[in-house]
Amino acid sequence: MQLFEWLNEQRQLLLTRIRTHFVHATAAFVALSCMVWLVIPHPVIPVAIGLVPLAILITLSQPVLLGLLFIAFSFFRLHEAFAPLYNLKFPLLLSLGTLTTLAWHIGLSGKIKMWTSKELNAFYIFFALVFIGIPLSSNVGEAIAYFKNIYVKIGIMTPALAWLLTGIHHYRNAMIMITVSGTAVAIVTMFNKVNGIGMVEGTRVTVGRELGSVLGDPNDLALVLLFPFSFTISILMTPGLSKKTRFMAFLSAIAIFSAIIATQSRGGLLGIMSAVGVLAWRRVKSKTLLFIGGGIAAAVLFVAAGISGRKSGGAAEEGLDASAAGRLYAWEAAFYMAVDNPFSGVGLNNFYFNYFEYSKHWDGLNHAVHSTWFGVLGETGFIGLIAFMVMTITVFVSAKRATGIVMANPVEYGPVIRAISEGLYSGIVAFCVSGTFLTQGFTWPIYILLALTASVFRYVSLREADLFEQRNRSVKQVDDDNPEPEPPPNPFAKKR
Repeated sequence: MQLFEWLNEQRQLLLTRIRTHFVHATAAFVALSCMVWLVIPHPVIPVAIGLVPLAILITLSQPVLLGLLFIAFSFFRLHEAFAPLYNLKFPLLLSLGTLTTLAWHIGLSGKIKMWTSKELNAFYIFFALVFIGIPLSSNVGEAIAYFKNIYVKIGIMTPALAWLLTGIHHYRNAMIMITVSGTAVAIVTMFNKVNGIGMVEGTRVTVGRELGSVLGDPNDLALVLLFPFSFTISILMTPGLSKKTRFMAFLSAIAIFSAIIATQSRGGLLGIMSAVGVLAWRRVKSKTLLFIGGGIAAAVLFVAAGISGRKSGGAAEEGLDASAAGRLYAWEAAFYMAVDNPFSGVGLNNFYFNYFEYSKHWDGLNHAVHSTWFGVLGETGFIGLIAFMVMTITVFVSAKRATGIVMANPVEYGPVIRAISEGLYSGIVAFCVSGTFLTQGFTWPIYILLALTASVFRYVSLREADLFEQRNRSVKQVDDDNPEPEPPPNPFAKKR
């Protein structure tokens, strides 16, 4: 307690010094700007200098906006879906801005409070295991490169996103960002499908393949689109939201659904059915009817997606198709990797480079694992898989509990909380199902789900504590206003 008090005193002292020297800092900035102009007399320099104070103001005053934009560009790869944005380095700029605003508001202003939870603790443990396994990797350079370029950002932004989002308006903005970003990628996907751009295997659509984007793989593209699909369906099914909002969610759901169909990803189709099934489970009373309808819907989706027309995994292949056989061989290789390295696996992003050493069915090419669970097993070992599964189960339980509490008391919780809680619950179920066939153990979806679930569950828990305290105060007030009358004297009591 004394340590926190001392840190708070030091922070207040530093803020006082910053205010005191603000005039000096402004004068120094103006002098430095003049020197830059004298050295580089380019007409762009005054414009850039004029934008610096505005950029600083936005960075310090809009931490939530920066965090959500960072997620939009890092996860949805908007700068790769829209090629003109590619050279503007938005992910780098947004990451620097987010780190700056976090450092300011956590270390100085105190507006952002750090806290922990069982979901974040589970993430910290798994992140530590991945980090420890880097020097033990079979290809240390590849592990370091992936950690530096992608996974360290996940490590920083996962708790940061949970700390940033603390209220209903934050959750509303998060759902808007996820929905708009997913719709934008879906529109590009359908544009590519219609114009035959970035097609693989002749029929499967991709995005940004010429740029080396992660969206250049149809399975990964389906995975990215599946995340916003859960939220659009949740918004569509949540009463209390405006008709305009639900109509826009309906249009977004159609666009995203069509884009997932265009990828011809079987994991994506399973994810669609899982997300819709979870939401329908609460609303359809007849479970028999639900299962029958689900079976019919699965058949229709399979036909609509044209799975039978795929070159890999299509109807032209007899017996166990090449796609399914390749997955089984990859899963077998992942198991042998873990057996050979039970405590660390072969290392982060090292499965592909070790496939030849551990595969019993070498066909001349290395292959991806195409499974979240086996990917984590092969790259982090049995210990890492246990930690990852504990983390996933923790998120699932928290999302389920938050949804149950919110739905049981809709009067106290507005439609935004109900929509995002159901979206998270259906999203984690879709992740667990599609994750069996899609590689997403070290990419953004599960970690964004974790951060949002931790934040929403904390909000619901604090709200429940407040409601419990209010009810207790009301009961106590009633008792004080209406004291129990004293019992009448007993005429048969013996006098002493």
